[in-house]
Amino acid sequence: MAGVADIVFVDGWIFSAPQDAPVRADVAVADGRIMAVGAAEDIAALVGENTDVVPLTGRLLLPGFQDAHIHPVAGGIELLQCDLTGAKDAEDCLRLIADYARAHPHAEWIMGAGWSMEFFAGGTPTRDLLDAVIPGRPVALMNRDHHGMWVNSRALGLAGVTAETPDPIDGRIERTQGGEPSGTLHEGAMDLVGRFAPSATGDLADRGLLRAQEYLHSFGVTSWQDALLGSGLGMEDSTMTYLDAVARGELTMRTVAAIWWERGRGLEQLPEIIDRRARIRDADPSGHFRASAVKIMVDGVPENFTAAMSQPYRDAHGDVTENLGLSFIDPEDLKVCVTALDAAGFQVHFHALGDRAVSESLDAIEAAREANGDLGNRHHLAHLQVVGMRDIPRFAELGTIANMQMLWAAHARQLDELNVPFLAPELVERYYPFGDLARARAQLCAGSDWPVSSPDPIAAIHVGVNRISEGSVERPLGEQQQLSLAAAVTAYTWGSAVVNRQEHETGKIAVGYLADLAVLDRNFFDLPAEDIHLTSVLRTYSAGSLVYRRGDESPDVFTGHQ
Repeated sequence: MAGVADIVFVDGWIFSAPQDAPVRADVAVADGRIMAVGAAEDIAALVGENTDVVPLTGRLLLPGFQDAHIHPVAGGIELLQCDLTGAKDAEDCLRLIADYARAHPHAEWIMGAGWSMEFFAGGTPTRDLLDAVIPGRPVALMNRDHHGMWVNSRALGLAGVTAETPDPIDGRIERTQGGEPSGTLHEGAMDLVGRFAPSATGDLADRGLLRAQEYLHSFGVTSWQDALLGSGLGMEDSTMTYLDAVARGELTMRTVAAIWWERGRGLEQLPEIIDRRARIRDADPSGHFRASAVKIMVDGVPENFTAAMSQPYRDAHGDVTENLGLSFIDPEDLKVCVTALDAAGFQVHFHALGDRAVSESLDAIEAAREANGDLGNRHHLAHLQVVGMRDIPRFAELGTIANMQMLWAAHARQLDELNVPFLAPELVERYYPFGDLARARAQLCAGSDWPVSSPDPIAAIHVGVNRISEGSVERPLGEQQQLSLAAAVTAYTWGSAVVNRQEHETGKIAVGYLADLAVLDRNFFDLPAEDIHLTSVLRTYSAGSLVYRRGDESPDVFTGHQ
C-alpha cells in the first residue's frame, strides 16, 4: 500500500457481501474510492496530516444501501405538498387537509398523498368528507399505495366525471348505490381527474428530487432504481428533472431509471423507449443517470381486487366471486413485448403482486430466453405478495431477480382487513415468500416503493428478519419466510447493486470500489433480532463525500482530523 488517505474509518466493524457476519477492519478512502481494507497497523500508515480519521468505536460500517424500487421525485414532491403519511385515522387526515388548505390559500388545487385505506370503510373515502372541509377548491389526494385517489365534488365536476362516465379499461370509479361517483378512483381511473390537476414539473419537481435525495441519504441510501420514468399512475415524466440536476452537479444518488411501458399501447412504443435511452446516455455519458430498464405493470393490488390471482377473490361475506383480478397486458402480448425489450438490451422491471401475475411475468421471461438466449439483462419482479410454489424455483432457473419490499411482510391493519379476508386461505399462506426464494437460491434485491411506504432500509430489514413490524404484538407473518440478517442486508446492498449493474463499483467494501458508505450508530448484528429497528444511520458518504450527518451527532462522537 502507498499514498495518503482522504478518510480513514478505524476501530469498527464492517459488513460486506459475501460475508455472513461483520469483521473487525479499518478502511481507507482516497479520491472517492476505497484504497485499503485491513488491520489497524496497516491502515495507520496511510494517515497523513489532512486525513479525516473517523473513529467508529465499535459501530458498523456498511456499503450504502441501494433502493431497487422507488419513486423518488413523486415522493419528494409529496413531502412538499399535503403529506398525510403521519395521519392516524380519518379524522386526523381531514384535520391535516384543512390545516394545509388554510396554510396555502392561493393554491389552485389541494394536492398530496399518504392516506391509508384502513381509515375508511371498504378502503374508499367519500367526496362528502372532503366537501365538508374544502368545498370550493378541487382536491386530489393519492392513497399510501398510490393505486387510488380521493377527490372532492369540485375535482369531479372540473373533470366531468358523472354517473354516465364509464370505467376505464384499467381502473374503476367507486360509485354510490345510485351510480354517482362517490369520491374514490382506482388505478387508471385516477387519470380522469389527474389530467386536469396542475402539472408537478419544473421548479416543484426540481425541489422534489433534491428533497428526496436529502431524505434518502438520511437513511444511508446512495443508489436507487426509479421505478417509473415517464407519465403514469398520476406521476409526471421526470427525465428533464434528473438531467437538469446532473447538469447542475446536484445528483449525488446513483440512478437507474425504468422507463414506463404504456399498457394501453404495444410494440409501437419501443422505438420511443430506445430513443429516450439514447438521449439520456448522450446527455450524461458518465452513466450516473441511466435509463437501462423498462417498467411493466402486470397487475394491480389486492386492496382494490385488481392484483391478478390464480383463485377468485372472496366477497365481504367470505363467498367466492368470479373476480380473478386484472392482467393489465394480455399474457401472450406480454411475451412478445418482453422478448422485444430483451432483444433491445433492456432490463424489464415487473410490477407483479398476485401469483398469476408472477407466473405471467416468468412465462414472458422464459419466452424471451427461448427466442434470444440468455442476454444477461437481469430482469426482476417487484412486490411478490403471492408466489405459486411451482414458480419459486423458476427465479433461479431463469436468472430472474426477486425484488423484495420487506417492510410489507408483516401483519398490519391494511393487510389484515383489506387483503386477508378477500383471498383464498391457501394464497394467504404464501404471502411474501422471501425465505422460500432464498432457499431456492434466487438472487434477492430490495426496495421500498417509497412514497408508498417508508424508505428506511433498517425498518425493512427488521421486518425481513422478524416478519413483525417494530413494536408490534402480532404474530409473525409466516415465520418460515424469515431471512437471516446477513441475507437481508446483502439484498439491500450487493443484491440491488447487481440489479443496477453496479456490482463492480458499489455494494461492497472492497479495494477499488466507490466509497458509498453508511455508518450505523451500533452494530445491529450484536442485537437481539427484535431490536434491529433501534439502529439508525449516523453518516452517509457518496464517493467519499459526506452527504448526510445525523443532526444530534455530538462533537465527541467523531473527532475529525488527527
